[in-house]
Amino acid sequence: MVTDYRPRLLDPLLAELLAEMPAILVVGPRAAGKTTTAGRHARSIVRLDREAEAAEFRLDPDAALRDREEPILLDEWQVVPGVLGALKRAVDADPRPGRFLVTGLVRADLMAEGWPGTGRLVRVPLYGLTIREQVDRVDGPSLIDRLAHGERLTLPAEIPDLHDYIELALRGGFPEPALRLSPAGRRRWLDGYIDQLLTRDAARLDGGRDPMRMRRYAEAYALNSAGVVDDRTIFDAARIDRRTAVAYEHLLTNLLLVEAVPAWSSSRLKRLALTPKRYLVDPALMGGLLHVDAAAVRRDGNLIGRLLDTFVASQLRPELAVSANLPRLYHLRHDRGRREVDLLAELGAGRVIAFEVKGTAAPGRDDGRHLAWLRDELGEQFVAGVVFHTGPRVFALGDRITAVPICAFWG
Repeated sequence: MVTDYRPRLLDPLLAELLAEMPAILVVGPRAAGKTTTAGRHARSIVRLDREAEAAEFRLDPDAALRDREEPILLDEWQVVPGVLGALKRAVDADPRPGRFLVTGLVRADLMAEGWPGTGRLVRVPLYGLTIREQVDRVDGPSLIDRLAHGERLTLPAEIPDLHDYIELALRGGFPEPALRLSPAGRRRWLDGYIDQLLTRDAARLDGGRDPMRMRRYAEAYALNSAGVVDDRTIFDAARIDRRTAVAYEHLLTNLLLVEAVPAWSSSRLKRLALTPKRYLVDPALMGGLLHVDAAAVRRDGNLIGRLLDTFVASQLRPELAVSANLPRLYHLRHDRGRREVDLLAELGAGRVIAFEVKGTAAPGRDDGRHLAWLRDELGEQFVAGVVFHTGPRVFALGDRITAVPICAFWG
């Protein structure tokens, strides 16, 4: 039995899906809490990263699945990929709901043709703890759903300032360091975490990669987190060629260390850039990769902006999976950067909620000018625009555009 469990936004959705689906795949970064969360919905747990348990599934995965109490959690499927073939055969023979939970830390092969999970595994992402989860305020709709329904946004009793947000971002969402470790302990934990990802985990997926060169690439990526930059900017900084950089980005994406937010497109707008916006999936990784603490971040205005944007994305991303609107996340860059919108949630039928992230405590109308431009271009399809800021108040900046403290995520 798991003790001292911090409820996750994903828990109700997992329960709902298990009541209807035979198998659920929970994918997320290493140490994000996948096993702990999925384990609360399972009656049997198989740890495939433990050799004693993996050996049985390598020899005869079909037999190993039989006679276990369901739902069965198959943890770290990528260690014994053949287990998915056995799951496929089990589900094909008996597709009743609530049979299997599967967890893994890689995206590899999830979309490949012939992958045995197609049509049998419903995939849900689980990232690190949001602040909303850390302070145990998971009840109620997502921020996106509240905005979509025009609900009033509330704030917590204690309002952070810029220094507090920097500390929260560098604390990150990995449960062990975020909840239990001191700042010094977190830095050491992150060092070990990054080292394991770039050596053991990367070697398991692609053993031919040089860990030192890949670390340089990850550091260059961290410097450009929350940025729309061409590939050359990153691979030149890492001192590698384009082909190697493409391979490294693919590998780090599969390991769920990084995520590219695609550019939004619309037939109503011309001259939209198609370059994705790159993010580290957790802002604490920026501190770990760049070896910076809160004091160092405060001395660098560019780093403050990137860290806050990465932090907001890390709070928004987990809410996408639980939103009733099933939104997709994009960014927008128009006319070679003359107009940019940091993040944009598409709700369907072209309806959008747009977000800007500012490091100021007192945003003005000029901070929402790109949102106002997008509103005027889209008309009724523009549902709401939000300027996230580090100040203490929610206030209007114009028609359907509101200045909102970042802490509204957990208000």
